[in-house]
Amino acid sequence: MKFLSENKINFAVKLILLLLPSQIFWGMKKTSLKNITKMLNQYETVFIVTPVLSEEQTKEAVEKYKQLLKDGGAKIVNQENWGLRKLAYPIQKKTTGYYFLFQFEAESKVIADLELNFRRDERIIRFLTIALDKHALAYSEKRKNKSKNSQAVPA
Repeated sequence: MKFLSENKINFAVKLILLLLPSQIFWGMKKTSLKNITKMLNQYETVFIVTPVLSEEQTKEAVEKYKQLLKDGGAKIVNQENWGLRKLAYPIQKKTTGYYFLFQFEAESKVIADLELNFRRDERIIRFLTIALDKHALAYSEKRKNKSKNSQAVPA
C-alpha cells in the first residue's frame, strides 16, 4: 500500500461513497434522509418589551414576533404574558419592562431570523432564546400544567 498516498485513499473513499446509492449505503430511503435534515427542535424565548409603549403597541409587537415564527414554519407550543416586572438593573434608563415567553418547535434557521429582528427592533430591551433539552421540556410541562391547574381552581 506504499504506492497509494493518503490523499489518493481519501479520494477513493469519497468516490465510492458518491457512487453508491444512498439507500444501499445508509440502509434507508431518501425521504428519511430529508426528514433528518428538517428536524424541529424545541426552543424557548423570553423577551422584554419597553414599558414606554401603550398596551396596544405592546400587543402589536408581540403579534409581530408570533407571526414571524409562524411564517418561518414554527409551531408555537406555549405563550405566556408575565406582565410588567421590575428589572434587576436599569437597561436604557428603564427599570421595568413587559416580559413575554414563547415556547415553540422550529428549525434552527428560524432562530437566527428571530434574533435578528429582536436586535433591530428598538421596542425590545432584552431577549434570550434557548434550546430545550429533555429536562427543560419536563420542567416546562410541569410549569404549564401547574398554571392551568391554578387557573382552573374556583376562587
